[in-house]
Amino acid sequence: MQKIYMGDAGPKVSPAVYGFYRWDDVANTERTLRQIVDLCLELGINTFEHSDHYGNFKCEELFGKLLQEGVVKRSDVVLFTKCGLRVPHAENPGVRIKHYDTSASHITESVERSLKKLKTDYIDIFLLDKLDPISNLEETALVLEQLKESGKIKNIGVANFSVFQHQLLAAYLNKPIVTNHIEFNLLNTQALENGQIDYIKQRYMRPLAYAPLAEGRIAEGTDTQAVKVRAKLEELGEKYGVDIESLAIAWLHKLGALPLIGTRNEQRIRNIANAFSVDLDHQDWYDIYNVSLENR
Repeated sequence: MQKIYMGDAGPKVSPAVYGFYRWDDVANTERTLRQIVDLCLELGINTFEHSDHYGNFKCEELFGKLLQEGVVKRSDVVLFTKCGLRVPHAENPGVRIKHYDTSASHITESVERSLKKLKTDYIDIFLLDKLDPISNLEETALVLEQLKESGKIKNIGVANFSVFQHQLLAAYLNKPIVTNHIEFNLLNTQALENGQIDYIKQRYMRPLAYAPLAEGRIAEGTDTQAVKVRAKLEELGEKYGVDIESLAIAWLHKLGALPLIGTRNEQRIRNIANAFSVDLDHQDWYDIYNVSLENR
């Protein structure tokens, strides 16, 4: 799988990224994580997205164990992690309620904790998950720049930012933001209509599209939109000789989006990896999009 640049300022990454954002209820987490990482590397997916709380606060540490044991070489992978969302948990003894915190102190603590758990000296892309409206933005921007200058984070990214939030943080930063991680799939195309995709492209970046297969709805959903879109994908899938899920990812890829994989289903991961060999025709792209819009 050929590596591509995140954007004008970002690093080279695999065209699909694996994220551990749906791992809170995984049994045998350590064994499953190792199997998923092995599968991704086999398919050429070398870019992994973490957060301080994924997998009940376990995934970073388990991935770090793979690095420490030499199962995975640090130089062979690109690592994202993020902070912002805080939830009540034994790891967060002072947190009473779910809330967002993008204060300088929390960012610093989160980066240091992630570096320790991941057993690494640097994070390739560090993302803020949403923007806390009551944090001091000058302090937030300053600490992000200081962490980048120190080499602890190589790039700054954001997640779930609206266009205005993206613009707001960028106005305080002297360093570039290299990606915005947003929900985007054939059954949720709002990012195309609310300006998020346009603004990301204006900033010469690629969006990270999480839930790229709508959490399985594209293949299994029974609502009208899912059924109609699936029928169109099945029709065109015969033309291209690929699975409908591969075609749904090819549709995203045509826009320059990077699918952020969350499934643990091996065949679904393989379907996503197969998408990058599909050269989707211009009018076929619109044929699929129009069906989604008409049935939303």
